[in-house]
Amino acid sequence: MRRRDFFRAIAGLAMACPALARGQQRDQPKRIGVLLPAAADDQEYQTWVGAFLQALAQQGWNIGSNLRIDLHWATADAASIRKHSIELVTRSPDIILAAGTSTVGPVLQATREVPVVFPTVVDPVGAGFVESLARPGGNATGFLLYEYGLGGKWLELLKQVAPGLTRVGVLRDPTTPSGSGQLGAIQAVASSLGVEVQPLNIRDGAEIERDITKFGGVPNNGLILTGSGPAIVFHDLIIRLANKHKIPAVYYERFFAAAGGLLSYGADRIDQYRRAAGYVDRILRGERPGDLPVQAPIKYELVVNLKTAKELSLTVPPSLLASAYEVIE
Repeated sequence: MRRRDFFRAIAGLAMACPALARGQQRDQPKRIGVLLPAAADDQEYQTWVGAFLQALAQQGWNIGSNLRIDLHWATADAASIRKHSIELVTRSPDIILAAGTSTVGPVLQATREVPVVFPTVVDPVGAGFVESLARPGGNATGFLLYEYGLGGKWLELLKQVAPGLTRVGVLRDPTTPSGSGQLGAIQAVASSLGVEVQPLNIRDGAEIERDITKFGGVPNNGLILTGSGPAIVFHDLIIRLANKHKIPAVYYERFFAAAGGLLSYGADRIDQYRRAAGYVDRILRGERPGDLPVQAPIKYELVVNLKTAKELSLTVPPSLLASAYEVIE
């Protein structure tokens, strides 16, 4: 799904399930606020939100009859996200979909009353968004992007395609709680694989370019990109620099490999947004977010970009190719 399909999804919502729409025309339409840490032309977020809207349509929610969508493209700027969070809350939506850690935090600072659903957060307990995964307890619930233990899997995959690897740079956002948690999980398994770990920050483009360029000047280095808002915003830059400097890299989501990254292993984010629509539906129909457990992903995808592997002069083991969800040639 790309830009035109995203807008088709919105249009489709207005036309879906007409019988149900007629039965609810007398009711006040429900209002869903959507807060995204991206610009309106971001194709990945258009794809994910499109999946969310389509899933809502399947639940019988139709724009213009029983549903209104207040969509905020806040970009990745922290100040802009805070501004949009306050603005969104003041409009008194019935529920808010906040894309991830960078948006959930500001929304919960603005309200502890409006229900909040997140489709992808790494550590909602550590971030203070919920009391526990089993019983969130407050006004927020949703879905994990992955658990910290996945960091060990990323490092293992990197060692399989680059056996001589001795040092790995972990690209993380140091301003979020999950940034340190993801780094720690990778450090915990690094010594058993004979790898030294070095944290690399991704707060802005200049810092990313400086750190990756410097890191690429030493042989037997690799990169792991962990999940964060800046990781998505700067994904093209990160992939380009890693490939330019011949650094094997593993990413946490499919679209990185599709955009030229070497390997990716992570949750199916389209599925995450569809599942988030299910929680939104349940809450709009009367359930409380604090009673809905935070759920782990149920679909993981290993994607291998053979074209990039050849450009980096790497041989991908046949066993790894056999287990891949997708191989890009």
